[in-house]
Amino acid sequence: MTAIDIPPSFKLNSSRHKLQIKRRFKNKIALFLSLLAMIFGLFWLTWILITTINRGFDGLSWSLFIESTPPPNTSGGGLANALIGSGLLLFWSTIFGTPLGIMVGIYLAEYGRKYWLAELVRFINDILLSAPSIVIGLFVYSIVVSKMHHFSGWAGAIALSLLQIPIVVRTTENMLCLVPDSIREAAYALGTPKWKIILSITLKASTSGIITGILLAIARIAGETAPLLFTSLSNQFWSTDMMQPLANLPVTIFKFAMSPFTEWQRLAWAGVLVITLCVLLLNIITRVVFSSREKK
Repeated sequence: MTAIDIPPSFKLNSSRHKLQIKRRFKNKIALFLSLLAMIFGLFWLTWILITTINRGFDGLSWSLFIESTPPPNTSGGGLANALIGSGLLLFWSTIFGTPLGIMVGIYLAEYGRKYWLAELVRFINDILLSAPSIVIGLFVYSIVVSKMHHFSGWAGAIALSLLQIPIVVRTTENMLCLVPDSIREAAYALGTPKWKIILSITLKASTSGIITGILLAIARIAGETAPLLFTSLSNQFWSTDMMQPLANLPVTIFKFAMSPFTEWQRLAWAGVLVITLCVLLLNIITRVVFSSREKK
């Protein structure tokens, strides 16, 4: 008897079928692990949000926004001075950090590109992007607070701006690099100078992405506590003097939450809820601005 010869095409199809089965099995495993990781993260996030809402909602009142922080072990009071102080710190850190971050991003995307200086700046920016915030706070303490011999709101604004700049730099560079070079070449062919191309074409084309980066940077520094402990510290009273220790929401929450006084702990949870809602609102605004610009 003679053995039946199996066509090569049949063997090839059989091996492909087995390979597809293996790939589908691996894909199902990867999908299952990804869903499991997502559920695990969402579980803790939901728990944190529910706890924050349950404990923070009891402390919400008009006095929270119109009265200053109370003395220890007394009823009443609010977080008005801390809210105003945090607003001032965020405002001045954004004023300092945003223009510098945008200009550095423009240099990296439009002028530096493959130069060694640009590579060095990118490397330093990556280090700052991943640096712990407490390290930034200690750095500003050593060069500002120790020289001035007192804490101040300006030192806190400098520390927060140093945390904000790397995010703005990275976002600006990435958004500008997404603009096709053919647009730049067409503008060059018409005799347009480089500075005008940047201002009138590339920056306009990437405005939504840059705004998104700025809003995300503000949301990133809104809840920072460690750098403010070494720079602006806090203030129990109403004050808008940036040359003096300035009350701010993150440090006030830290101090009140660690205290043994029930009223302070209630205000701390209310402050946590306020700062969480503010950060959530900033992220929603970022999404809405980005999606509306994309549709246009």
